[in-house]
Amino acid sequence: MAQLYPDSVQRLITELNRLPGIGARSAERLAFHLLAAPRDEAMGLALAIREVKHSLRACPRCFNVTDAPTCHICRDAERRQQILCVVELPRDIIALEKCGVYDGVYHVLQGRLDPLANIAPENLRIAELCRRLTAENIEEVILALNPTTAGDATTHYLAAALRAQFPALKITAPARGLTAGVDIETIATSSLAAALRARADWAE
Repeated sequence: MAQLYPDSVQRLITELNRLPGIGARSAERLAFHLLAAPRDEAMGLALAIREVKHSLRACPRCFNVTDAPTCHICRDAERRQQILCVVELPRDIIALEKCGVYDGVYHVLQGRLDPLANIAPENLRIAELCRRLTAENIEEVILALNPTTAGDATTHYLAAALRAQFPALKITAPARGLTAGVDIETIATSSLAAALRARADWAE
């Protein structure tokens, strides 16, 4: 079958199709929207993507995304430094911050355990978490991973590992009123806030 589009358009469609939730038809519609948009609007999108990829990096303390030496949460002197919330990805921080009930600091694992994808403990920021717990005056760790099968497996692993290494550490988790099998970013803010307020000591 002959190619339907010029090479540059086909490449744009292919790249858009790589985005999560964007199928082939949606990629075509987005591509032609960009082609029809004013040049300044289309180039603004391209420059925004380029700037994000060039300027953003992982915070060396918590591994949240930042364009500064450390992220804005780690720099905030008003946050309670003795409470640390462990999440899978930076986008989970955004969901939790929208609740407006948590004022501690975070640690991003940058993923979760997944044997099928060859993601083992050494592939996550677990060693860095343990170093923080050794170096910083952390009194409580909240394991706020996604309530999915992989998230639960990671939570169980972390709880056991932290208990073995830091027996005096308080380990909690959001209340299990959260719907199982969903990602934190998709949970209603009110439900997430209630779960954080009602967190309890982690129990195997």
